[in-house]
Amino acid sequence: YLSEWIHQMLLKNRYCISSKPVSGSVYRAGDVVIGGLFPIHHFVIVFSPEGNVYSATSYLNVSSFLPSVRFNQRAYRWLQTMIFAVEEINRDPALLPNLTLGFLASDTCRSEGTTLGAALAMVTGKETSVVGTECGTTPEVPVIIGDARSSASMVVAQTLGPFDLPMVSYFATCACLSDTWRYPSFFRTVPSDAFQARGMAKLLRQLGWVWVGLVSEDGDYGKFGVQVLLQELQGSGVCVAYSELPSKRKIRHIADTIRGSTARVVVAFALMEEVVRQNITDKQWIASEAWVTFSTIAAPKNLPSLAGTIGFALKKAEIPGLGPFLTRLHPDGDYQKSDPFLRELWEEMFVCSLGVYPSLTLPSRRQCTGSEVIREGDFTPKYADVSQLRASYNVYKAVYAIAYAIQDMMACRPGDGVFNGGQCPDIRKLQPSQIVHYLRGVNFSTPVGESFHFDMNGDPPASYDIINWHVTPEGTAEFVQVGHFLSSEGSDDQFHIDMDKVVWGGGSGDEVPVSVCSADCSPGTRRAVQKGRPVCCFDCLSCAEGEISNTTGSVECIRCPERFWSNPDRTACIPQLVDFLSYSDTMGVILSVISVSGATLTAGALATFLYHRHTALVKANNSELSFLLLLSLKLCFLCALVFIGRPKPWTCMLRHTLFGISFVFCISCLLSRTVVVLVAFRATLPGENLMRYFSPTQQRMGISLCTLIQVLICVLWLALAPPRPAERRGREGRGPRVVLECEVGSVVGFSLVLGYIGLLASLCLLLAFLARKLPDNFNEAKFITFSMLIFCSVWISFIPAYVSSPGKYTVAVEIFAILASSFGLLFCLFAPKCFIILLRPERNTKKHMIPLTDSFVTQSMCVCLCVSVCPSSYTKMKTGTFHCLLTHCGNLSTPDHSLFIPKKTQGCNHCQKYFNNVLS
Repeated sequence: YLSEWIHQMLLKNRYCISSKPVSGSVYRAGDVVIGGLFPIHHFVIVFSPEGNVYSATSYLNVSSFLPSVRFNQRAYRWLQTMIFAVEEINRDPALLPNLTLGFLASDTCRSEGTTLGAALAMVTGKETSVVGTECGTTPEVPVIIGDARSSASMVVAQTLGPFDLPMVSYFATCACLSDTWRYPSFFRTVPSDAFQARGMAKLLRQLGWVWVGLVSEDGDYGKFGVQVLLQELQGSGVCVAYSELPSKRKIRHIADTIRGSTARVVVAFALMEEVVRQNITDKQWIASEAWVTFSTIAAPKNLPSLAGTIGFALKKAEIPGLGPFLTRLHPDGDYQKSDPFLRELWEEMFVCSLGVYPSLTLPSRRQCTGSEVIREGDFTPKYADVSQLRASYNVYKAVYAIAYAIQDMMACRPGDGVFNGGQCPDIRKLQPSQIVHYLRGVNFSTPVGESFHFDMNGDPPASYDIINWHVTPEGTAEFVQVGHFLSSEGSDDQFHIDMDKVVWGGGSGDEVPVSVCSADCSPGTRRAVQKGRPVCCFDCLSCAEGEISNTTGSVECIRCPERFWSNPDRTACIPQLVDFLSYSDTMGVILSVISVSGATLTAGALATFLYHRHTALVKANNSELSFLLLLSLKLCFLCALVFIGRPKPWTCMLRHTLFGISFVFCISCLLSRTVVVLVAFRATLPGENLMRYFSPTQQRMGISLCTLIQVLICVLWLALAPPRPAERRGREGRGPRVVLECEVGSVVGFSLVLGYIGLLASLCLLLAFLARKLPDNFNEAKFITFSMLIFCSVWISFIPAYVSSPGKYTVAVEIFAILASSFGLLFCLFAPKCFIILLRPERNTKKHMIPLTDSFVTQSMCVCLCVSVCPSSYTKMKTGTFHCLLTHCGNLSTPDHSLFIPKKTQGCNHCQKYFNNVLS
């Protein structure tokens, strides 16, 4: 049925290869005949001056070019390599003994229709172009080697696949052919483009080329090649600036795109002559295996634009004996009778005419003499060039793969076979499906020592040579291997390139070309993709505070861990500064010095008062209260030192308790002194002896009671919710800091401590204010008033300053308030007295102290005199003492007050006691 269907299709299309002078077949009989498809002839397209594309025939209008048939010497070498392999196997006694391989090779004319027709003719035995046979007399071919092109292989494989007819391609690289569902019987000895794309992606990433252009041919090979490469580049950081498929109308546009793009690297699955014509010389070309070793493209005229090209070429091999085999041909030999291509090869190689096909012979060609000789290693004719055996080696491996599959069939033992209950294949009547089965399992080493097998997709292990185009002194191209790439399914890739051997393109000299859309972001910055553009086009933004990037080209910044912060350059995480007022800080040193200085001055005042305790001034100022007041001031100065240093549990508790108790002690002494002064000079009635309630003992008890209340508040505070060290996130300058501070624990307790101090201070200020009109010569109450005004103003200003100060400055403000209020008390109360004691000792006498109180003492004497002389005026004196004085005493100016003291009356005795209390 298949044979009949194919025969009808051939008749319908009027197909007969032998009827075309540009087509033909080479046949040799054998026990098993292997088919072969080779593009011996191809069309060369002559374009209008708008441009040209190599290896492209399907997208141009016929009216724009003139096709001419050319002989492909490379393809003919591939055919001869197949014949060489068949003969080599037939001579090998260990491989296929007692079995002879034959071959049937046909010209495909580089056309899908011709390729399919030739394949169908082979598998049905209808090949009509075999020299020396009649149409329809060739045997049916069970397996085909070919085709060279992916598009043609897809057509043939899709047609033959449903009938399990195997074909082994030597040059069809399209990744789509690995689809075993669509092409179940397709095999190939050339790696899939998927591996090449993987190698290209590795090359681009390793060299830092992240901004590239893509150019491909308008065929399955180019389209699928670009598609697979794009898949490999996904997530790799490599971006595509443009992807172009050449066409007649777009050739110049594409060339302009390549020229104007900032992408200096161009990956090309096809090359346009327009690039050379426009002299685009600043690009680094990455070539696919289709043209990287194509000598026609590497012509000297193209090297200014293409020198330095890097590409992936199929693995090169040296096939022993192939060179002499290729040079054995001669048109006068017996071989030419069975080979319709030999004479045409001869004419092409030696540019002469044998007169066989006059219609194809140019009039300008000379007649061949017959003495021409093909020399081995001669690079001028492509046919004899065995220096770059790549596709030829794939043909060689294809023949051996089929031979080893047949060898495995022959090794089958009856009962151990895989067909029909253990049956083995009949070698004389091979079925295509049997060859497909055994091809999947072949695993052998070629005569050149390479291990070979097919994977589950029918693909071989990928092996590429990385080729670099060097320019020789003669101006020709030299294909230099600078690396290799090995890859296969289920194994790690091996990629290596020797950078020292590479000659870079694009005029870069010895420097690797740079192809980026945006320069890499320096450490401390991150990428921000530009809107509407690929991810490789970005702006560099500085990392936010608390984040860093310590590598070049960071995509995102890394947040620093806890208790760390970014340095000013945002390149490293450094420990956050622990911020507290320490003795090593300048501020801490200054405050410590001021605190010690204040304590020293207080100690000096105390020593001065203690040394001069028997003098009139010290006695007149209640020496005991002065000593207690100086002692409390010294504690106030010294408590500031506890606020400096790293907060610890005991220092936090000591800070506020020592502060609260020392200040209450100080203000209690000052309050007691204020009350004594006020009562002493206000209680003018001799019958009201209030001073008995303010004796030194009662003063000490009052001070102790006031201080004890503060002590109880502090004890409850420490017992219930004591102050404790705490960390707070703060900010100072250009980064956050860990602020170590003492939390108050209980806000209520802290408020009671401060409130109690404020209450005593307010009461003291009020009493001092009430005593402001005491005689001018006795200014103790005024000094107390000034000191308390300073104290209260300092602590009222402290509240907003304390709340608004950051970090350690909060503690500094509190210390400043302590020191400022302490200095205010010290200077206002004791500076004038120390001045008199130390610098004006002549004023520190009892006699000098009396004039200081002359007016008031005189008034007091007058009261006593008024009481003794005018008893009837006593009632009036209760409401107006001075009125009584003015009425009965008149103007008293005698300095000797003793004249006015009655010695014998009862009233005057009381007056004398009162006067003595005032003087004391």
